[in-house]
Amino acid sequence: MSDAAPSRRGAPPGPLPSAARATAARPAAPPADGGLLGSLAPLLSEWLPRQRWFAGKGRPITGFTLVAATELLPAPTGGTTPGLVHLLIRAQQLGSPGPGGAPAHGTDDCYQLLLGVQDVLPPQLAPALIGRPAGGPLHGRVVYEALADPRLAAVVLERLRLPGRLGPLRFAREEGTVIAAGLAPRLLGSEQSNSSVVYGETYILKLFRRVCPGTNPDLELPRALAGAGCRRVPTPAAWFEADLSGLSGPAEPAGLSDTAGEPMTLGVLQPFLPGSADGWQLALGALAVRADFTASARALGHATAEVHGALAEALPTVVLRRPQLERLAGAMTQRLDAAADAVPALRPYRAALRGAYEELAALGRAGRTWSAQRIHGDLHLGQTLRTASDGRWSLIDFEGEPARPLAERRRPQPVARDIAGMLRSFDYAAAVGRAAGTAWSDRARAAFCEGYATVHDDPREEPRLLRAHETDKAVYEVLYEARHRPDWLPVPMAAIRRLAELPAEDGTPTGPSPGGDGLRPEPRNPV
Repeated sequence: MSDAAPSRRGAPPGPLPSAARATAARPAAPPADGGLLGSLAPLLSEWLPRQRWFAGKGRPITGFTLVAATELLPAPTGGTTPGLVHLLIRAQQLGSPGPGGAPAHGTDDCYQLLLGVQDVLPPQLAPALIGRPAGGPLHGRVVYEALADPRLAAVVLERLRLPGRLGPLRFAREEGTVIAAGLAPRLLGSEQSNSSVVYGETYILKLFRRVCPGTNPDLELPRALAGAGCRRVPTPAAWFEADLSGLSGPAEPAGLSDTAGEPMTLGVLQPFLPGSADGWQLALGALAVRADFTASARALGHATAEVHGALAEALPTVVLRRPQLERLAGAMTQRLDAAADAVPALRPYRAALRGAYEELAALGRAGRTWSAQRIHGDLHLGQTLRTASDGRWSLIDFEGEPARPLAERRRPQPVARDIAGMLRSFDYAAAVGRAAGTAWSDRARAAFCEGYATVHDDPREEPRLLRAHETDKAVYEVLYEARHRPDWLPVPMAAIRRLAELPAEDGTPTGPSPGGDGLRPEPRNPV
């Protein structure tokens, strides 16, 4: 990777702190605030909680720490050329109350921000306004969400086109990949935990907002799958990361990450296929006309098995024995108890649901083992795409559940977790499509497992393992719906009732979910 200077230069608007104006030749020094963060803090305290990707909603922000600041494009004063500032900031917040209302430890999440800077904001960018800092190096200028400005989104693509380093930021491109210049950017408005920009209907950039040290699985796994020759997942064309090793002070609060000191993955550029549809849209479309979905579900099961096989070939696998299975069952039991404490409707089923986890632990004590490997980690219909031209299924968004620690998302797990997530998703689709209680979801679940079995073992042949993971997923959904969409609580509760009554010998899968955002998964379109 060669060093590269910024693609455009100009007189900075009253300079950022010298440590924040990164050089191309060496890592930036620790960012001296110079009043930058102090002037932005009042604006960010109001703006950040309104962003869909902000993870700390409902808890007051108590302060900010500047981790790194990089001037990607200086903006001359008195003109209409915008500037672009990249920030990594840590937002301190009070934690959620602990058991019994006891005070909890605060959180310290790191966020990636791209700020546009200019003197006067054009009317079309008014929704992107963050505010005008009072004081500091950006005093009196307009600061706004840069990705909403096509001129600044184009600067980000230009950096990815020309690999190199700019202060703590490192831009890389897949060997042999040529990225065309001048692709028109378009910010997608439906994101939840991240932000995405489509460039010329050719590429899509996923920008991670809440970041931490360590390689994001959405970069790591697709690259590993490409190396294994798997064509079911789009291969990253380029990416960028922050290397904070040259900064003094911890890159991550002590004890919060076992990857402290590793670069942070900030964004991944992948191919984009216009006209493809995600599995959630396709399932609802079939339900709207009461069409059969079994052929599609069967093909999706086959594609999922291919991806699992390629991951097992490309990355290390482990064997789960008694200690690991007991820990797995114990963690599931803890999540169940916490959810039941928070959701009274779950309490009558707690003992029966615990039985699924206890059976798993008992099998470990009896000498049973299962293999574990890297998996998708958040598989549901919204994380799949089918191309219109050939009907081929692809899997996307390998980030895993963003709320979980990165180390946990990168840990080998049974493939049953992915399968359970997809089975739950079919039930959610049936509920939204007003087909709950019909045979639609039963047929789709069975067809998915049949398709999976054309490549690997039929997941229904391991009923206890599948039931434990399906139960864990349904418990998660109950807690999510109770907190965020109580009107939807009956959907996972229907599965809870079935799972609580399901005999251990019966391997018939029962349950529904599109994952962390329930009924409306984030639409993405890299393929």
